[in-house]
Amino acid sequence: MTEETKQEQVLQEELEELAELPEEEQLEETAEIEQAVAKEKTVPQKAEEAKEEAKPKRKKKDDDIVEERFYTIPLQRALVRPPKKRAPRAMQLVKIFVAKHMKLQVKVSEEEENEELPQLIVSPEINEKIWGRGIEKPPRRIKTRVTKDRDGNIFVYLAENQ
Repeated sequence: MTEETKQEQVLQEELEELAELPEEEQLEETAEIEQAVAKEKTVPQKAEEAKEEAKPKRKKKDDDIVEERFYTIPLQRALVRPPKKRAPRAMQLVKIFVAKHMKLQVKVSEEEENEELPQLIVSPEINEKIWGRGIEKPPRRIKTRVTKDRDGNIFVYLAENQ
């Protein structure tokens, strides 16, 4: 049982007990119950407000986008592979295509080795789209939205119209 259903049951039991009391005591008890319910309702509202305040922080990640491009990635070359290896090959082709076109930089100098390397992150929606028809039949092409942030990390998302 959730906390809300437990609270509702407790309130119902209290109201049933009030029905047995005289009218004057009922009014006093109902006022106390209403005050307690009002206090409980204000606490979740404050929690919701805190969540809403947390949402703009996510938008800051969007502000870090340096570059955004839309690509239609051809995946026909995945069909050259044996049937049970086509979807994994399609995922490899997506990564290769994006790394090539977004110029994913691999740091080589000794000074830069200590820093984190930029990453290529493929969203789960892309993965589900490619694997959606099984391992043997990946799509022939896929439309993507590719973004690059200030750190050089590249994110691949499914285009909105797909």
